[in-house]
Amino acid sequence: MKIPELLQMPQSEFVMGALHAPHPEDGEGPERLITLSAYRISATAVSNAEFAEFIQATGYRTAAEDRGRSQVFQGRLSDPEGHLKVSSTVPWWRWVDGAFWARPNGTDHAEPDHPVVHVNRTDVAAYCAWRGVRLPTEAEWENAATPQGAVAPHIWQGQFPDAPVSPPNTRAVQDAVPNAHGLYHSCGNVWEWVSDRFNRLHSPRPDRNPKGPLNGQTGVVKGGSYLCSPSYCARFRPSSRRQEVLNATTCHLGFRVAV
Repeated sequence: MKIPELLQMPQSEFVMGALHAPHPEDGEGPERLITLSAYRISATAVSNAEFAEFIQATGYRTAAEDRGRSQVFQGRLSDPEGHLKVSSTVPWWRWVDGAFWARPNGTDHAEPDHPVVHVNRTDVAAYCAWRGVRLPTEAEWENAATPQGAVAPHIWQGQFPDAPVSPPNTRAVQDAVPNAHGLYHSCGNVWEWVSDRFNRLHSPRPDRNPKGPLNGQTGVVKGGSYLCSPSYCARFRPSSRRQEVLNATTCHLGFRVAV
């Protein structure tokens, strides 16, 4: 059983959060000094090939498989009007019968070197237990993703949501220039689960190895995705964050691991 390449992150201090955020409801601020013990984090998001090893070894069924459907962006579908809208407020999301990690659009085949998607927090926890790894904390993830520097994130190009420059899709997990720490797609490509539960209020005081609140109905996802656009969802930087319900499964939500 091969564990994904893990990058060594030394004990360090960094400034977490942001003073000014495009989406105040996300709780990016305030900036605060964080000290982290040494840890390791995967260079890439978990790929479909890696997730398939877990499925083949354990026979695990994901939540999307058990539900029989999952959420897919309408621009990935040949017949979006043939699928139920998830919400009237964001009509570009559709429930697609048969969509799960191995069939991201419901009928297609997952590309082995692309990031696994349509996984919720329970699915991720099962994978991590099998691999002997864990999700990174939000602080660990943000530290490793910083600085993004001149690395261009894989995000929406064109007018969102109806006029993309090219068909919206993920890229292979290593199809990018890595950041200074060696992380591929540290921002953009897919949103990534971290271990923290979501909270908008943060102390400005220095902290060491923060892990977020103990309880909560939603979790934190980091980094943005290929569906992020400066005109709609400008959350494609290391300090960006968003809350997500723990049982959510979508075509742009994956994860990477840490130890």
